[in-house]
Amino acid sequence: MQNNTFPSLFVGQNIVKLKEIDSTNNYLKDLLSNCEPLQEGTVIMADTQFAGRGQRGNVWLSEAGKNLTISILLKPVFLAASQQFELTKVISLGVTDCLTKLLGEDCKVKWPNDIYVKDQKIGGILIENTLKGAFLKDSVVGIGLNVNQNIFADGLKATSVANILQIEYHLNQLLSELCYYIEGRYLQLKANKKDLLYADYMNRLFRFNQLSDFIINHEKVSARIIDVNPNGKLIVSIAGDIQPFDFKEIAFVI
Repeated sequence: MQNNTFPSLFVGQNIVKLKEIDSTNNYLKDLLSNCEPLQEGTVIMADTQFAGRGQRGNVWLSEAGKNLTISILLKPVFLAASQQFELTKVISLGVTDCLTKLLGEDCKVKWPNDIYVKDQKIGGILIENTLKGAFLKDSVVGIGLNVNQNIFADGLKATSVANILQIEYHLNQLLSELCYYIEGRYLQLKANKKDLLYADYMNRLFRFNQLSDFIINHEKVSARIIDVNPNGKLIVSIAGDIQPFDFKEIAFVI
């Protein structure tokens, strides 16, 4: 573990750097289960993940040494279990705050856990929470960002910071900036600024209030995103009929 001089107060002040690991989330959860005394804001960073994971068991593929693959330990003990999606908003906004500064206003949150620039994926988020009674205890926040990778698998609509800026970007510099912006949004949540977080989240939502194609029950349907409710369900209007959808019940047609 090493100390850093990041501009953040606690996120990223302690970093564990690994050459290769199955998953930074798994590594961090193992540390916690072994009762390791870990400071809030500790970051696990790996050059290579050979079993990186996305939401609901999806695989996260990343070229070795080219991208940011990290997990952050947060301890949102002030947050009720029923409010877990507030943390998803915080992390999504922190990531897009950071990328918007670099890449402009085309950075969006594609519900529920992807980060897009225009119609291409640049990152993903996986948050795994531990509960204590009716409140959160620990949150392992996994983030993968395409930074210096230039080539992606055929058929994968993905991009990277380097592809957009046409320059390589220093991973440690981006990590420092990312930690700063995530911490800022997390402190807003601690200060109970949920209305501000909601408004900013909706403003960053991919294809919000646009008539778009989705796959619902294996059929292509035209619908309009009108909200994301406090439980994290996507609220869409299908020919005027308002319906909520959970993860995996609806898919974007990109």
